[in-house]
Amino acid sequence: MHETLNPAGAGTPALSARMVRRAIVSSVIGSGLEWFDFLVYGYFSKIIAQVFFPTDKPFIALVLTLSAFAIGFVVRPIGGILFGIYADHTGRRRALSLLIITMAASTLLMGLTPSYAAIGVAAPMLVVLSRVLQGLSVGGQFATASAMLVEYAPPGKKMFYGSFNMSSQAFALLLSSGTGWLLTTHLSHDQLVSWGWRVPFLIGALAGPVGFYIRHRVDESPEFMQLREQRKPRARQTVKEFFRDNTALVVCSMGVIIVGAATNYVWHSYLPIYAERQLHLPLSVALAGAFVSGLLNLGLFPLGGWLCDRYGAYRLFYPITILWMLVAYPLFDFVISSPSPAHLFMAQMVSTVFLAAMSGAHPGMLATLFPVRNRSVGVALSYNTAVILFGGLAPLTNSTLVHWTGNAYVPAFYLIFAGFVSLAMVFFSKAGRDPYPVPRAAAIVR
Repeated sequence: MHETLNPAGAGTPALSARMVRRAIVSSVIGSGLEWFDFLVYGYFSKIIAQVFFPTDKPFIALVLTLSAFAIGFVVRPIGGILFGIYADHTGRRRALSLLIITMAASTLLMGLTPSYAAIGVAAPMLVVLSRVLQGLSVGGQFATASAMLVEYAPPGKKMFYGSFNMSSQAFALLLSSGTGWLLTTHLSHDQLVSWGWRVPFLIGALAGPVGFYIRHRVDESPEFMQLREQRKPRARQTVKEFFRDNTALVVCSMGVIIVGAATNYVWHSYLPIYAERQLHLPLSVALAGAFVSGLLNLGLFPLGGWLCDRYGAYRLFYPITILWMLVAYPLFDFVISSPSPAHLFMAQMVSTVFLAAMSGAHPGMLATLFPVRNRSVGVALSYNTAVILFGGLAPLTNSTLVHWTGNAYVPAFYLIFAGFVSLAMVFFSKAGRDPYPVPRAAAIVR
């Protein structure tokens, strides 16, 4: 007989320990495959610029490529809301399966699109379409996977269970940076431009069916099943009603995410471009550091979630964010004043530890703020809006500001500003002043 667990507490269906483990593994692997597809575009942005956005001015081509990268973020709230509504009405399991199919299709499109030289303006148009589909898919991914994990978690372990959604991003960083490093170190530049950059996209597309199979074998979350049994026929909540009931929670959620999103995309998506253009270091150096960061964060994110369960997520949020703001400038100065692979690697490791401390509990923090009946929508709206403004636009914003000002320290100032915004939004929302803003014993249907 298998051990049984009661994740949500009294009144929820008991689950086997095997099913709980399967839910965690499916989240890490399935989400990791989706984030792999999304991240790899950033690593090969310079080559993609040559293939699809040819121009005699490399900076303009790069800006066009990063703009296409940003489009994927602009549509994320739309995807988050659409998939969130679907997840809140039909279930987390169905939504997650649909999400990975959408991502696999968009990644295959990216990998097979002919170059600008072959089909002209249709090529960048197909790239933009692929990014839109990827953005819609990723928009619903974080919220629905977070809801699934938190709703499987026992009381007192919400942050720890939710942290495995962050581990899936570390898994994706590990795969994408590792693939990028192998390709950039074993292929010539001409081979990368000709066909090498397509390899990770085609691998990601082929992995889609694997992720679908894994997710399809996971049962629906116990809290959603309880909600479905308890919920009486009622009119759907309007947009006005949603914001009336959840505005403070949305503001708090965005504040929680902003500084982590800025840190993640500056150090993991923008850094390869920055290292190559500003520090004149090989792309492979930054990718090797990102690979090690992903490896470390597989374990550091759950550690961060466990600490937040033990000491209170919001009690740790403020001091960690303030300390990171104090470290951001000296860390960039350490690299810029004497650029070298060793200095860059050490800086990446420091940022990795801070990112894990700030972000490990993010899924749990956001998911426990919102009630089950609109949890996916609430988390998706908050998370994606914050990531658009301070994450997805980070590579484009920093590249442009560095180019215009000639100041190599722009990324450090950007992170400090993001920290101020996060602290203000969480504090003034009032929702982040208690370790568990939503009482643990609160009714599931609200």
